[in-house]
Amino acid sequence: TLTVTDKNGNELTLKDKGNGKYTFTMPAGKVEVKATFMEDNSMLNFFYDVPNGAYFYEAVKWAVENGITTGVGNDLFAPEQPCTRAQIVTFLWRAAGSPEPKAASSFADVAAGSYYAKAVAWAVENGITTGTGDGKFSPDATCTRAQAVTFLARALNAKASGKAEFSDVPADSYFADAVAWAAANGV
Repeated sequence: TLTVTDKNGNELTLKDKGNGKYTFTMPAGKVEVKATFMEDNSMLNFFYDVPNGAYFYEAVKWAVENGITTGVGNDLFAPEQPCTRAQIVTFLWRAAGSPEPKAASSFADVAAGSYYAKAVAWAVENGITTGTGDGKFSPDATCTRAQAVTFLARALNAKASGKAEFSDVPADSYFADAVAWAAANGV
């Protein structure tokens, strides 16, 4: 990106002349021209909102390289936005190689043509989810941390070797073993 600010810090309008050349109207007083460079990640279809130093940079890079995500559009990943249940299950399905499910899911709220329909059917077939009750999967609901870690543990057939040691994880909760496994394995 290229920005030009006047002595008061106000950004000036740049006119793109093509071939990497820009012009602006010089105001009275000093200006500051600032160029921000980022690595060429066009081969990865990478995202403007994933800084190189972010703790999630390598994970997002891996997910892009492996076809697990293409972001939210406009070269953005939206790292601070919550994921839906449909998105999390789709990530796991793609990470598993996008296997063809044996049958469509029977959830009333999973349309056959939706981007996540095969992912949800695969997740049900593999014991990753049973839905949210009343014949629903709730694809647009925010996926809680408990649900996400449970989906992941079930997808990997991971077993806990101990108990979760968090005060907000009841020992009899559906997610207790998944949280214990995730904590013990640095997830």
